[in-house]
Amino acid sequence: MIVARSLNELAVPRHGVVGLVPTMGSLHAGHTALFAAARAECDLVVASLFVNPAQFGDAADLAAYPRDFEQDAETARTHGVDLLFAPTAAELYPPGFATWVVPEGAAEGLESLHRPGHFQGVATVCLKLFNLVRPQFAWFGRKDAQQVAVLKQMVRDLNLDVEIRVVDTVRDEDGLALSSRNGRLTATEREQARAIPRALATGDPEQARAILTAAAIEPDYVTVADLDGPTLAIAARFGSTRLIDNVLLKGSL
Repeated sequence: MIVARSLNELAVPRHGVVGLVPTMGSLHAGHTALFAAARAECDLVVASLFVNPAQFGDAADLAAYPRDFEQDAETARTHGVDLLFAPTAAELYPPGFATWVVPEGAAEGLESLHRPGHFQGVATVCLKLFNLVRPQFAWFGRKDAQQVAVLKQMVRDLNLDVEIRVVDTVRDEDGLALSSRNGRLTATEREQARAIPRALATGDPEQARAILTAAAIEPDYVTVADLDGPTLAIAARFGSTRLIDNVLLKGSL
C-alpha cells in the first residue's frame, strides 16, 4: 500500500477504475465494508484519512475524535486499500483558504439544525478529494444518509464526473450502528443507546419516539425525511457523545 501524507506525494495511477473511500480514520467494520465494496468493483482503491476540522462545530468534539494513524494504516492495508491519502489540515486548508461549497436543498434541516456549517465542511472537503483523486466511484455508508443525499446533490448540481455508491449500515451484535464515536460511550450510555435500533425497527416516528422516551432519551429529532427514499432518522446525545442512525422504510427503493 502506498501512503501519501502530502499533496506532493499524492500520485494516483491512472489505469482502470479508481474508487475512493473518504474516511476520518478510527476505522471499524463499517469502513472495511466500504473497502470491500470498492475492491470488488475497482482496479485501484484509494482511501483518505483526514479528520476534517471544517465539519466540526464543537472544538471539544474535534479534539476528542479518536486518532491512531498506525492502526488505521494497517487496517486499510489488510483490507485491500492500494493508496492511503492522509494529509494534514494545513495541506487541504492552506493559509488564505476562502472558497467553500455551501449546499442547500438536502443539507437543510436535520443535522444542519444541530451542527451549523457541518455540510459546508463535508461538501468542501469531498469536492477537494474528488478533484485530487479523480475517482470514477466514491463510497459512503448509509448510516450518514443525509450526508449521502447532500453529496449526490453536489455531484448532480456541479456536474462532477464521479458516481456516489452507498453501502448499508453495519451494525454491532446489539443492533447499534458502528461509529467511531461508540468507543466514547460508557457502559450505561451504551445500554441506553441500544434503544435507537429498537426505535428504528418500528418504522414509525411516533412509536420510535415512545421507545426513546421509555429509555429516558430526549432525541434531537425523530422524523421521516426523503433521503434517497423515505427514511426514519434519529439523532440523540448520550453524555458528551452524539449518535445518528436511520433506516430506509420498507417498500422504499
